Amino acid sequence: MAEMMLPKRTVTLLNDLIHIDYDAIAAYKAAIARLHQASDKEQLGRFLADHRRHVVDLTPLVVENGGQAVTEADFKEVLTKGRVVIAGLMGDRAILEAMKSNEDDTNAAYGKATVEPGITTRVRQVLARNLADERRHRAWIEQRIVVTSPTVDMMGHDRHR
Repeated sequence: MAEMMLPKRTVTLLNDLIHIDYDAIAAYKAAIARLHQASDKEQLGRFLADHRRHVVDLTPLVVENGGQAVTEADFKEVLTKGRVVIAGLMGDRAILEAMKSNEDDTNAAYGKATVEPGITTRVRQVLARNLADERRHRAWIEQRIVVTSPTVDMMGHDRHR
């Protein structure tokens, strides 16, 4: 039988993921405020809700392992949100590309966490569900980048129409 991860390590792992989700929440809020396409704003709003749910789902697991869950983003929020704010100056496609970069980071973090040796089955199930959300987010953003014209100006208008 695999040795169980020490509760303190589990708390650290989960709190790191909660930080990442808070960072993502800030980035999604910034992206939604800057995008011009209503349908993109709506979809990113659903992804924002997923990240909020991740925090809600991970928090009791931290407490069950004897820890105190973090309640806000960490210093990486500046980077994740900053990518979006700067991209906002260049239009919707750039914002989506910044969000893809952020989703690459969350996918990597959740991917690594789901294979962490010693985590309980319950924790692994929650992490796997969150990873599935992250993969879905990234796939949608990648698809939107492909169909979003690189010639869309800052107001969201295609200059080649």
